[in-house]
Amino acid sequence: MTSTPPPGTPSSLDPEIAARLRRSADGLVPAIAQQYDTGEVLMLGWMDDEALHRTLTTGRCTYWSRSRREYWVKGDTSGHFQWVRSVALDCDADTVLVKVDQVGAACHTGDRTCFDADVLLKDAGGAEGAADTKDADSGVPAVDQ
Repeated sequence: MTSTPPPGTPSSLDPEIAARLRRSADGLVPAIAQQYDTGEVLMLGWMDDEALHRTLTTGRCTYWSRSRREYWVKGDTSGHFQWVRSVALDCDADTVLVKVDQVGAACHTGDRTCFDADVLLKDAGGAEGAADTKDADSGVPAVDQ
């Protein structure tokens, strides 16, 4: 972990990217880490401009720890690295999607993802009556006639 100035301090992030970001009141954007080849959602972390800059330039995910008030590079202490494959902003520029090649567990609990332990609904099979709204052969929503 790297102790550094709090979010909101000047960073080396490209000014054009920085101007597009829509940050929370504390200067952060949520960053979703997703396994690049399977689409598996791994974890949610927080980035300020400097953490995003480091992620874009080092090829490793850097997050801002809200509890410890410092930057941390995923894998530095655990060995569970996140190698960056791509980075994208959502349509509102208020969330970052980082597609990674995850080595080991993504969650600090040791689980593969941060969403493994407390599943609220599993494989519900879709909404009741969903079969009535789709063309049985194509899976495409039926057109009202």
